[in-house]
Amino acid sequence: MTRKGENLSAWALFSAMIAMAGLPIYIHAPKFYVDSYQISLGTLGATLFGLRLLDVVQDPFLGGIVAGYPQKRGLMMLGAGALMAVAMVGLFAVTPPFAPLLWFVLCLTLLFSAFSLASICFYAQGIAKAQGLGPLGHIRLAGWRESGALVGVSLAAVAPLALLIFTDAPFAGFAYGFCLLVLAAVWLMRFEWHAEPSTPYAPVSLHRLILQKTTRRFLILALLNGAPVAVTSTLFLFFVESRLQSPLAAGPLLLLFFLSAAVSAPIWAQLARAFGAKEMLQIGMILAIITFGFAAFLGEGQVVQFALICLSSGVALGADMTLLPAIFARHLASTWGEGAGGLGFGLWAFVSKVSLALAAAFLLPLLQLFGYQAGEDNSAQALWALSAAYALLPCVLKLCAFALLSMTKIADANLAFNKGNF
Repeated sequence: MTRKGENLSAWALFSAMIAMAGLPIYIHAPKFYVDSYQISLGTLGATLFGLRLLDVVQDPFLGGIVAGYPQKRGLMMLGAGALMAVAMVGLFAVTPPFAPLLWFVLCLTLLFSAFSLASICFYAQGIAKAQGLGPLGHIRLAGWRESGALVGVSLAAVAPLALLIFTDAPFAGFAYGFCLLVLAAVWLMRFEWHAEPSTPYAPVSLHRLILQKTTRRFLILALLNGAPVAVTSTLFLFFVESRLQSPLAAGPLLLLFFLSAAVSAPIWAQLARAFGAKEMLQIGMILAIITFGFAAFLGEGQVVQFALICLSSGVALGADMTLLPAIFARHLASTWGEGAGGLGFGLWAFVSKVSLALAAAFLLPLLQLFGYQAGEDNSAQALWALSAAYALLPCVLKLCAFALLSMTKIADANLAFNKGNF
C-alpha cells in the first residue's frame, strides 16, 4: 500500500517501461532481423557479441556521469526515454534506409545505451527516494519497483504475439505502444528527480568503491547470484525444445516464470520487513537450489512438472530481484552517502551483464563439445550435458552465492540489514 504523496505507482510504471525496453535487446530484435531481412546467424552472432561487449564496458562510465551530475538526472531520464522510444520505432517500425545490419547496429546501440543510462539513474535516484520513505523505505520501494519491472518483462514477452490478433505488423505495434508508455512514465515521474538528498553528494571514486571490502563483496555476490539466471536464460529454449521435446510450450512457460516472479516480489518485500532481508534472501536462494535440483531429472514430455519448476523458480527470482538490490542500495547510502548511487549501480549493472556475456560465450560451445546440436536428435550423453548445464550448474553457483551471503556481515553498523529496518 502506498501513502499519499509517495508516488510509488509511478516508480513501478517507470520500472515496467525500462524492463519492456530490455527484452527486445536480448530476444525480440535479433530474431526479428533474421526473419525480416535474412541476416545470417553467424553474422548476427558476431555483431551481437561486439554490441554486448560495448554494453558491458560502458556501464561504469555511465554510472560516473550519473554520479557526477545528480542535478541533471531529470534531463538524463528525459533524454534516455526519448532515445529508447526512437530506437524502438527504428528497430521495429521503420524499413532500414540503408544496409539492415548497419541499421540494426545503430538502433540497438542507441536502445541499450539509453536503457543502461535509464536503469543506472533510476536505481541511483531510488536511494534518495527510499531515504525519504522512512526506516522501511528500501524494501518498500524495491517491492513496487521490481514488481513493475517483472510485469513489464511479462508484457514485453506476450505483447507481440497478442498484437497479431489486431495487426500484421505486431512488432511495429509494440514499438508505438512502447512510445505511449514512455510518455506516461516520464510524465508521472517528472518531479521525482528533484528529491533532495538526506546526505551530501560527496564525490566517491570508482577506485575507493571497489577497494571497500563489503562493497566489493556485494558486487561479487551480484555476479554469483546473477549467474544462475544468466545460465538458465541462455539455455531455456534449448532445454524445452531438446530435453522436454515441447518447443510450443516455451512461450507459456516463460510467461509463467515472469508472472510468478512479479506476483511474489511484493510478498518477499513484506516478509523482509517482518523477518529480515538477509534471511528472506537466503530462503529464496534455498528455494532456487531445490527447484533446479529437480529440473536436472526431467525428460521428454514432462511439461507439467517443468511448469511447477518455472513457478517455483520464478518465486525465487522475485526474492533475488527485490531484496539484493535493496540491500546493496542501503549499503551504499549508509557507507558512502547517496552520491555513490550512480557509480555503485553502474558497477552493479556491469557485473550483471558480465554474467550474461560469460554464459553466452562459454555454455553453448561447451555443450557442443559434448555433442549437443540444437534442433537435432541428440545422444543421451548430450542431453544429460544439457540438463547438467541448465539445472546443476545453477545449483552450484547459487550455493556459492548462498555461502558468500552467509559470510557477509549485514548488521549492527548498518541498520539497513537488521530485521524491520528497511
